[in-house]
Amino acid sequence: MIFQYPDSVMQVFCKAPIAGQVKTRLMKTLTAEDAMQVHIELTERLLKLLHEAAICPIQLWCSPTTDFAFFHKQAEKYSLTLRQQHAGQLGARMFHALNAGLEDFQQAILVGCDCPSFTAEDFVAAITALKEGVDVVLAPTEDGGYSLIGVKQPQARLLSDVDMPWGTAQVLSKTRERIYQQRLKSHEIKLQWDVDTPEDLARYQAMCLK
Repeated sequence: MIFQYPDSVMQVFCKAPIAGQVKTRLMKTLTAEDAMQVHIELTERLLKLLHEAAICPIQLWCSPTTDFAFFHKQAEKYSLTLRQQHAGQLGARMFHALNAGLEDFQQAILVGCDCPSFTAEDFVAAITALKEGVDVVLAPTEDGGYSLIGVKQPQARLLSDVDMPWGTAQVLSKTRERIYQQRLKSHEIKLQWDVDTPEDLARYQAMCLK
């Protein structure tokens, strides 16, 4: 496949689709099986978008292991590489993945699998920002976190788990604070939203009907 940016890599973080272990906040209104299907649908939506846009090579970073038929199906269908997430908290896992990407590519961009608002243009904007000289690119989300982070050099302090309240509305502000403290040049692409709650799911379903 010919990519627009063969020197960059898109790394998608994804949990194995195990009922009761993914999209658990949707289980207020859905069964565990139905919540799992939402996780599968969102993941496949993103991988299809990335594959068809042919922006750059894709890696699917799997948790807890790559030994699930779902992951291998995606690898075959979308011509992507499977990698296993590192052990530890989220920051350590992200740091490990991005560093691994930088061993083979000039830019590494890590993205979650549950954000249906992304467009191909968003990913191009992220890569372009890195190529134009920023140290870090982020896609902020409406819930106070971020759904994408891209770097071109290792950023251990930025992704440290120490005092980082992962999973809360303070993640983005804390990350911006670290960027400022470390005097990093950053860029934020447009605001995104992900599917965590029943209200998010209703929004996603309405979007799909348009």
